[in-house]
This record gives sequence, C-alpha cells and structure tokens, in this order.
Amino acid sequence: MADRKLRISVLDQSPIRRGSNAVEALQESVKLAQLADRLGFTRYWLSEHHNTRSLAGASPEILIARLAAATQHIRLGSGGVMLPNHSTLKVAENFRLLEALYPGRIDLGIGRAPGGDRLTAHVLNPSNTFEPRDFVQQINDLEGYLSDSREAGTIHEKVMAIPKIDTAPELWMLTSSGESGLLAARQGWALSFAHFIYPVGGPQAVKTYREKFRSSRFLQEPAASVGIFVFCADTQEKADELQAMMDYRLLSFEKGKFDEFPSYEEVRDYEYSDMEWQRVMANRGRMIAGTPEQVKQRMLKLADDYDVDEIVAATMAEHVEDRFRSYELLAEIFHLEPRNIS
Repeated sequence: MADRKLRISVLDQSPIRRGSNAVEALQESVKLAQLADRLGFTRYWLSEHHNTRSLAGASPEILIARLAAATQHIRLGSGGVMLPNHSTLKVAENFRLLEALYPGRIDLGIGRAPGGDRLTAHVLNPSNTFEPRDFVQQINDLEGYLSDSREAGTIHEKVMAIPKIDTAPELWMLTSSGESGLLAARQGWALSFAHFIYPVGGPQAVKTYREKFRSSRFLQEPAASVGIFVFCADTQEKADELQAMMDYRLLSFEKGKFDEFPSYEEVRDYEYSDMEWQRVMANRGRMIAGTPEQVKQRMLKLADDYDVDEIVAATMAEHVEDRFRSYELLAEIFHLEPRNIS
C-alpha cells in the first residue's frame, strides 16, 4: 500500500446534536469551515437534506455564500445540490453568482437523489418525474446555461443565466452507483463516489468512469474522489465511542427514525438483535474509525482501492470538540499545509 500524498476535504451535513438546535449547528459549520481553511483542507462541501429535524442543511447554496465570506482559501461547494428538486436555470444562476463573488473557489456538486422522502421532493418541484432521462436533460441544460450556449432550437437560444462571467464553478457528479459515474464520464465532469452511502462497487465504478471519460469544456482529464464517514480520536476508547454512536445512528436511519438524538450512555446500553448486529457490521464498511495511525492506514488503503488522491471526510460526533479534534488529527497525519489566514 503506497503512502501516497492525499488531499483531504470535508463533507458537512450540518448535524443537529442532542440538546442543540439548527442555529447552533449552522454556527458550528462556520467555525468548522474556518478551521478547515486554516488547517489546509482542499474543499468544504455542504449537503442538501429536507424534512428532518436532525440536519440543518436544506440550502447548500445559501450556506456556501456564508462560509465563503468567512474563509479565504478553501474551496466551497455543494455535496450536493439534488438537481431534480430544482429549476435548472435557478441552480445555474445561484452558482454563477457564487463564482462571481468568489472566483476559483466554488464547486457545483450535483446528485439525483431526493435528499429526503419522495413526497417532499414532489413539493419542492411538482414537475419532478423521477425519471433518469429528465435528469440527463437537466444536466445538458445546466451545461448550456453555464457555458452561455446559444444553440438554435434550444431554450438557450432565448434564455441565459446571469451574471455573465468568464469562469465557471467546478462541476462534480455525485454518485453511489455506476450509473451516474457513466454519465459523469460522458459529460466530462469530475466524479465523487459516496462510499459512506453504499460501500459496494465503488472502485469498479471509478475505474469505468476513467476508462470512458471524454474531455469537455469543463474538464480535460478525469478527476475523482471518494467520500466516507471518518472518526479519528486520540485514544481507542474515544474512537470506539464515536463508532458506537454512528453504528446506532445509521441503523436508526434504516428503520426510518431520522430524528432520534440518543446519548452515548443510551447507545452503549442498547442490546442489538442478531439481525440488527448484522446491519451494524455491514454499515461499518461505510466508515473509518480509530486512532490516528489506524485511520491513516485505512484511508490510504481506501485511496489505493479507488485509485484517487482525494478523500472527502464526513464526521458527526456527540460533542463538538470530538468532531473538530477528528479533523485536526486528519490534518496532522496527512501533513496538510496550514494556511496563513489574515
């Protein structure tokens, strides 16, 4: 296993922890982005979720603007915008405006999942058919808006996305399957595989993406990353505690219980059935938890398996100091270069 130089990025789902609230969760995101900027992380992505009390990130484009204003160097982006939920023109204009405000620092990550339940997705966009062909059409339209296409016979002949600027956000396709990876290859976009959602088939999906990649006006060579839950702690005891909390949380999600806020003591004393424990062990494939050297070796192996040089780390914890400490340790073990922040 090669000790390759890795870029490390952050995926922030703006979690609302036990005893806290959305206002505090969003302020935590501001502080974490500033920490990641200082520590030398490559990019900071924000997720889109709806109809839940456990996450505060409903509008990544709004939060990107706030975090970009509070940081200086780190790239800010969506991980991602769930395109079928929205007007394609509005997404193009949102991210053109962000790129105009913060040139060279904006990523537009696109996904096709609803970011919640289907009823909520329908309310967000009543014209959403959930059909793959409509998603492909949205992708083509988005490219047209971002490239100022004036192709005859298309909507772009009469409608443009403003503001008109000379640069564009980086375009990323988010996927937990091979299908969107193939679309990223065909369109010439970067690809980020969500191992934290589905830890099966990712390396082959990225390999196929690279093989089938076609250069585009947005990207000349294939670029890929992998996202995973990461919990790094100074001691094994703390690492085990963080993993136990995530074991319970992921199992609760599978049961449709998205808004539970258990304490560690409640999680520690919970007795899993045999079937539940099988799901816990399967879900551990979606995360890396341990002490610094354990985490480093597992992340290096993950990067080797996927043949990528960037890992996007998502970390939730019961206590804010444990969450921040995990990212500090990642910066140390991968020798990220701290930035001078004025």
